[in-house]
Amino acid sequence: MSRIRIRTRTRTRTRNIRGSRLAAAGTAATAAALLAAVLSPTADATDRPTRAKALEHAAAALAQHATALGLTSATDTKVRDVIVDPDGTQHVRYDRTYRHLPVLGGDFVVHLAPDGTYRSVSRATRQAVALPSVTPKLSGPRAADLAANALRAANLGETLRKLTSRPQLVVDALHGAPKLAWRTDATAQDSLGNPVARTVLTDAVTGEQIDAWDVLETATGDGESLYSGTVPLETTASGSTYALKDPTRGNTYTGDAANKTDLCLLTTICLSRAPSTVFTDTDNHWGTGTTTDRASAAVDAQYGTDVTWDYYENMHGRSGIRGDGVGSYNRVHYGTRYNNAFWDDSCFCMTYGDGDGTQLGPLVSLDVAGHEMSHGVTSATAALTYSGESGGLNEATSDIFGTLVEFYAGNAKDPGDWLIGEKIVRPGLGRDALRYMDQPSKDGNSVDCWSAGTGKLDVHYSSGVGNHFAYLLAEGSGPKAIGGVAHNSPTCDGSSVAGIGQEKLGAIWYRALTVYMTSSTDYAGARRATLRAAADLYGAGGVEHDAVAAAWGAVNVG
Repeated sequence: MSRIRIRTRTRTRTRNIRGSRLAAAGTAATAAALLAAVLSPTADATDRPTRAKALEHAAAALAQHATALGLTSATDTKVRDVIVDPDGTQHVRYDRTYRHLPVLGGDFVVHLAPDGTYRSVSRATRQAVALPSVTPKLSGPRAADLAANALRAANLGETLRKLTSRPQLVVDALHGAPKLAWRTDATAQDSLGNPVARTVLTDAVTGEQIDAWDVLETATGDGESLYSGTVPLETTASGSTYALKDPTRGNTYTGDAANKTDLCLLTTICLSRAPSTVFTDTDNHWGTGTTTDRASAAVDAQYGTDVTWDYYENMHGRSGIRGDGVGSYNRVHYGTRYNNAFWDDSCFCMTYGDGDGTQLGPLVSLDVAGHEMSHGVTSATAALTYSGESGGLNEATSDIFGTLVEFYAGNAKDPGDWLIGEKIVRPGLGRDALRYMDQPSKDGNSVDCWSAGTGKLDVHYSSGVGNHFAYLLAEGSGPKAIGGVAHNSPTCDGSSVAGIGQEKLGAIWYRALTVYMTSSTDYAGARRATLRAAADLYGAGGVEHDAVAAAWGAVNVG
């Protein structure tokens, strides 16, 4: 059997590679030019406000429009993100505290004209944040016990070890009238030593559970592994050794977790971390394309990170997850027979299990990388809460961009399609993919159409509404073959929908996510956000704007 070797670039070719990537960035420049033309035909780059000037304008707007923004003497704000459009329009995103307590759902985005004047605001909640007291009746230790019990209940049949639970007092404005609450992160390890974690929100007065959700933002079963063929990799040379670390993409790197796991008290306080020992090689040829070589999984993870970085940079002008040019890192071979992959804000990293070999193989595929890195983008922008409809939108966002990354790659070994995880599934799973964006209900759990009960579903299943919308907007309804795979997307209202293409879907969803969505955005809010984004990019009442409305109508979001 011939060896499949991964040929990477050497130092002598770095300049040429960077040049090609800069040339590819013309796509982003074209998109930016289109946006500028729609928003302001006379936009001049020399007049474009700096980040500092945008912050100055936003601070003035906060002072002048405090009442409209729901700000009082008891509240403070902190900037989370700043976007300045090509025409100078500014969007400044804030988090809020009330009497020094974080406000869940207190985030908002201030929208400013190019000259800095206030235009509007996108608020996660429009209810006034005011409490008679910030002294809880339920004690912190009792809230911790309740959260620990909730974690046990979510993992029935498992003997949990090293369980920790630590509460934080917050104001909950996500679930009706603002109330004092304990947000408790409970973490443990299962019988195999793999992490389980759950965030529990408890009323600090009554002791009733308000909400609970998985802490690890997962793409369970998403992607493929060891199927991308021979791919180019940028590496770092040191003497006669090469490290799997990319200096052209923010020093992103891939390390070996050595089948170990994290031990964390909270998602942000870890007593120990699984290692991320950077892979090295002596000839700059990595892996063999088989699972017997531990470097093969690292190749897939690093390649996926590279392609995802390039997608966001060239299609949306975003340099890295936070937009600051700083790279994240990957950990592969995490845990024992671990059927999962996840993004973790606290380490700014992606983590990939090897699968159990029965239902899933290693989870280091191209669309998994796109999915996980997109959780990071969501966290840095809209920070969609990981429960209810906003949690479904969080997962849908990662599925959408993970799929668009797969199409962007143009890899002949893994042609783009709208199936999730088709490469990694094993016979024990009982189906040929994990999720189906053209008809989400084909997986047996996800929903095609919105209903009043959508927000009560697991976020991986409620994401079906957003996934179905995205497919219809890009490809349209009816049967067709894409990437050699049969697709067929019926609509919920019996209508016929014409698609506008993958690139326009990506542009609309990215602008909606980064400019208009907030932590509490639900499907109705996503409809409004994408319609505003389509109007910004292509004009109100145009083909694209009408297509967005039609695609939402086709999934019962009106």
